[in-house]
This record gives sequence, structure tokens and C-alpha cells, in this order.
Amino acid sequence: MTRGNQRELTRQKNMKKQSDSVKGKRRDDGLSAAARKQRDSEIMQQKQKKANEKKEEPK
Repeated sequence: MTRGNQRELTRQKNMKKQSDSVKGKRRDDGLSAAARKQRDSEIMQQKQKKANEKKEEPK
């Protein structure tokens, strides 16, 4: 009976290991390095603009 339990524990351990390895990888979005850099730049500019507006907002 313990053998079945061991299989189940190993199965769970394996599933956790596989899901952890996927978390660290970046999704392949089909963009070239230059296009990704441009997209990220635009996103960061928007965030900065929003932060500046929030900072200037009267309390």
C-alpha cells in the first residue's frame, strides 16, 4: 500500500517542479528584440507619466 502513496507523492512533486520551471521563463510573444524594447519603453513612459500626475495631484 505504501507504494501507491509514494507514486502519488512523486507525481505531486513532479507537477510542482514543472510548474515552477515554467514560472521563470518569459513568454514568447513573437516580437523581435527591437520591437520588444520599443513596447517596453512605451509602457514605462506611460507609467512614469501616471506617477508624475499622481505626484502633482493636490491633496
